[in-house]
Amino acid sequence: MLIRITGAGDALLEDAEDFRRFSIRFDAGTRGSGPAEAALARVACPDGEVAWVCPDALRRLAPRGEDAGWQQGFARMVAFAETRGWVDQAGRVRAHIEADA
Repeated sequence: MLIRITGAGDALLEDAEDFRRFSIRFDAGTRGSGPAEAALARVACPDGEVAWVCPDALRRLAPRGEDAGWQQGFARMVAFAETRGWVDQAGRVRAHIEADA
């Protein structure tokens, strides 16, 4: 699962069915721009090279976010993340912010 942040200020969820990977990527050259940073802030709380993503934001971004099968896969992903300490007290899930390509 990848949250792609665009220079136009959109947050797009790609590979929404891949519950084994979770990261955030800015389109090339857009990190630090106002629209891109605003898009990130709508779905997560940045903290250096990681961000804490709100589960409700992922559900809204996922094409099948309301689907029971997707919800089960997502719940398993969050449960695994909890065992690794990648879920904070507010229930947000930690995502690595990938370096610009």
